[in-house]
Amino acid sequence: MKLRHRDYILNGPGVVKLTPENPEDMWYAYNLIAVGDRLAASTIRKVQRETSSGTREAERVHTRLEIEVEAVDYDNVANVLRIRGKNVTENEHVKLGAYHTLEIDQQRPFSLSKDIWDSIAIDTLKWACDPAATSEVAAVMIQEGLAYVCLVGQSVTTTKMKIETSIPRKHGPAIAGYEKAINKFLENVLQAVLRHVDFSIVRCLIIAGPGFTKDQFHNYMFSEATKRELRVIIENKSKIVLVHASSGYKHALKEVLSAPSVMNLIMDTKAAKEVKALKEFFDMLSNDPLRAIYGPKEVEIAHDRLAIQTLLLSDELFRNADIPTRRKYVDLTDSVKSSGGDVHIFSSMHVSGEQLGQLSGIAAILRFPLPDLEDMDL
Repeated sequence: MKLRHRDYILNGPGVVKLTPENPEDMWYAYNLIAVGDRLAASTIRKVQRETSSGTREAERVHTRLEIEVEAVDYDNVANVLRIRGKNVTENEHVKLGAYHTLEIDQQRPFSLSKDIWDSIAIDTLKWACDPAATSEVAAVMIQEGLAYVCLVGQSVTTTKMKIETSIPRKHGPAIAGYEKAINKFLENVLQAVLRHVDFSIVRCLIIAGPGFTKDQFHNYMFSEATKRELRVIIENKSKIVLVHASSGYKHALKEVLSAPSVMNLIMDTKAAKEVKALKEFFDMLSNDPLRAIYGPKEVEIAHDRLAIQTLLLSDELFRNADIPTRRKYVDLTDSVKSSGGDVHIFSSMHVSGEQLGQLSGIAAILRFPLPDLEDMDL
């Protein structure tokens, strides 16, 4: 995210001017823009013009609007934000108080004003504008005839390409057709990697899946790299790791990211820290269940007793349209940090964040057991 201007104070008003530059930036913008904020951006409106002959005709004009945000929608396929609200500035093309939907996409600058820049909003802005906060992990999830090429960023897992090929059976007269189909499939996957994986940014390219297809692709990639002198593959051999996965589908990425060989390479990335924290929570839930809790009320009681060691939150909690509810979770986050606890805010666009969402979006590992929680009517 390109930061063009910044003027705000913690827990006070302010404005920033930003330009999203990639899909990850769109997700950060979605998390920054909240109901009640004011957002200004260029847009196109259809207006009626009177011609010299006295007739009226529609004309598309460029104008700049500032709206008070009432709803934010994120289209993660088109990577577009649609922000609906009321116009709050005088404009020759849009009446004051009229409703309008602004679309924000990559490379379109906008200004965002808030009455209160709380700690979560400021942290989100810092992550968004950190040049290192890019997709540091790439993954090829693969099984026979199916592959996904994914980029795992700080907050978004993006599927760059899905490759599907019909593979005939590998026996009898069909053997020649099998070899031709599998080679075409592996070549398509290789081309997707060359097109979408930037080894100057990613720390690790994971090739994962069940069975032998991942090994076939690994061997094919290095064989072709030698034949064609694909320097980008040869020079980054140490970044490429093979990992077993139960499936070649995208949902198996969570187990892949927690594999020791992968964790050693990405241990200080945000995605890896999320995976590790969630694994610790589920391990605690199995081995010492009185020290692992989930649910808003349970976490609130545990916090009142200064029992929280690690707090796990979904970023969806901070997009709540109810301002007091958002404020409650911001205060909880700040309080746990100030008492020496660890806080992990999970992206709902990561597989680990999806899993936390199934547990109400909030969970905690406790410093000590709270057995009476089980007896409370929550």
